[in-house]
Amino acid sequence: MNFQRGRQKEDPEINLVPMIDVLLVILIFLMITTTYSRFSELEISLPQAASDKSADHPNVIDISVNASGDYTVNRTPVKDSSMERLSEELRVAAGDRPDTVIVINADADATHQSVITVMEAARLAGYNHITFTTENPR
Repeated sequence: MNFQRGRQKEDPEINLVPMIDVLLVILIFLMITTTYSRFSELEISLPQAASDKSADHPNVIDISVNASGDYTVNRTPVKDSSMERLSEELRVAAGDRPDTVIVINADADATHQSVITVMEAARLAGYNHITFTTENPR
């Protein structure tokens, strides 16, 4: 029994409006939840060197660390290698000069802890300017 004799068949069609609405909602969601990278939070000014000649600084304290962990301050051996004694030696070597630069000459085989001890002793003595010497490869 065919009750729809006189009707013609309608072609199926896809309604795109609901699909576009869903895509717009997803797009808005992604735009709101996306975090943008902020390069302005980390500004770094790197130093530049113009020549190989080092600047002469009159207030320099040379600290040498050998491979066995022994220290010398301005070529004077430090008998006790504790951080407090090393800090006191730095204060004596610097005198009353507050802008003293600490130069660490560490052996390549020196332990990391011995260099950190020198840096911590300089901090305890109140000296913030610390630099390291290196050797150019031949």
